[in-house]
Amino acid sequence: MTLTERRVGNVTVLDLEGALTIGDGALRLKDRIDSLVLQERTSVVLNLAGIRYVDSEGLGQLVGCYTSLAKTPGGLKLLSVGTRTMTLLRITRLNTILETFESEDDAVSSFPELLAVASQERKS
Repeated sequence: MTLTERRVGNVTVLDLEGALTIGDGALRLKDRIDSLVLQERTSVVLNLAGIRYVDSEGLGQLVGCYTSLAKTPGGLKLLSVGTRTMTLLRITRLNTILETFESEDDAVSSFPELLAVASQERKS
């Protein structure tokens, strides 16, 4: 799996490609999320458009990322979840805790701190 990082305002978008599976892919994602938390960059969108396969370890890692970021002011959002991965999220009922979006703009703007900043800007 390859992982590309980019910033959209205060949000970090991680574009994932390949397979999110046991071993290198899942470990790479965990290490990147841990690094972002240490940097206090805790509003994260995982773009799964390029993910072709997710196994149980990959699902576990998504939960681990969610848990790590849920303890922070930010959070985790999923973008462009494929049909097969969405089916896995529904079967495991993870779709009830992991927010998914089809649009990057919607995912990025869903973070509370961004809404607070936008609200303050409108009041000014």
